[in-house]
Amino acid sequence: MVKKISAIRGMNDVYGDAADAFDYLVSVAEATFKQYGYRSIRLPVVEKTELFCRSIGEVTDIVEKEMYTFSDRNDESLTLRPEGTAGCVRAVVQAGLAYNQIQKLFYTGPMFRYERPQKGRYRQFHQIGVEVFGLATPDVDAELIVLTARLWEKLGLKNLELQINSLGSQAARKAYRDTLVSYLNVHKAQLDEDSLRRLETNPLRILDTKNPAMKEIVEGAPKLIEHLDAESVVHFEQLKSHLDDLGIAYEVNPNLVRGLDYYNRSVFEWITTELGAQGTVCAGGRYDGLVEQIGGKDTPAVGFAMGIERLTALLMDHNLVPRLAQPDVYVVLVGNDVQRPGLVISERIREALPHVNVQMNCGGGSFKSQFKKADRSGALYAVVLGEQEVVERVVSIKPLRETSEQETVTWDALIDKLKEIFPC
Repeated sequence: MVKKISAIRGMNDVYGDAADAFDYLVSVAEATFKQYGYRSIRLPVVEKTELFCRSIGEVTDIVEKEMYTFSDRNDESLTLRPEGTAGCVRAVVQAGLAYNQIQKLFYTGPMFRYERPQKGRYRQFHQIGVEVFGLATPDVDAELIVLTARLWEKLGLKNLELQINSLGSQAARKAYRDTLVSYLNVHKAQLDEDSLRRLETNPLRILDTKNPAMKEIVEGAPKLIEHLDAESVVHFEQLKSHLDDLGIAYEVNPNLVRGLDYYNRSVFEWITTELGAQGTVCAGGRYDGLVEQIGGKDTPAVGFAMGIERLTALLMDHNLVPRLAQPDVYVVLVGNDVQRPGLVISERIREALPHVNVQMNCGGGSFKSQFKKADRSGALYAVVLGEQEVVERVVSIKPLRETSEQETVTWDALIDKLKEIFPC
């Protein structure tokens, strides 16, 4: 017996209801982005490793421990993308789209990180990302946040909490880093293993620890928001004013620092308590220095990414995914000479009523077995065609989810009848 080959741990197949939820989320998100004037960009899944070392930061957990990196046949170091922003920045710089232009872009696709798989965190996961280049003012920061709030509303998602913070300029952040390290060194004996490792490399990440034993130390630490430069203070206050005007509730979280080195000024996260430890479903902020860092001209930029797996889990948990692939009409074909006219009738229905999903029975079967299939499909109506119906050029329309009577109509009258049942 041939041994079965299974998927790689943490890299999952998506099918059935989960695939429907995935497709639904992406379609609603992309329609929402286009409503705000954003355009699609398609990006490679593999980039030069240098891109992520230079952008994300060589001392971040992602670069140090989580990237899928390999050498190709030319001994060039390549990496499966762990996030989307760096690749998007590389693309707009390479194509000359960033400097002295405004670009509003979105993308969807798989990302890869070598992490311990758990609910909401996989080694291959999918993100929807949005990036804006060429705008430095806080109104676009607010637009990104209200865009996500509108998306939650369209999807029917509730109980998502918005947290915001400001990281200030790179210079102010560096000065604060020195202050924070001095404070943490005083409490060094109380730091856990992760915090000790980050103390010399990425101390701001200690503020984002999930270890309850570290709570008192973190709460007593100097606050970055109290060490901001004057311009960042004004930027953050204007962002809050925009959110107030839009009626979007938020909490200022001084320990929200994000895990990537390229962020500056405003950052935000949408979080939920319904997914256990993996509570962040959307996160982003400003990264005004990244374009120049990757080789472009100095260009302000801001964006976010949302986790598709986490959001689809919420949609499915709350039964918020509408019928997508489920048929509205199931065409039952019984007899030896009904397949050819049945196929023609099915196509006529699809052509005349593109908003109606039609599934035609294939492979034959008895009248009883086909009706069982029709019922299991979730279809609302069965259109029945047998040998006698072919002779008389009629079909029967049978409701499957209600008690109204079956009706017989001619082939010529079928489309008009279905339009009555399924108005646009």
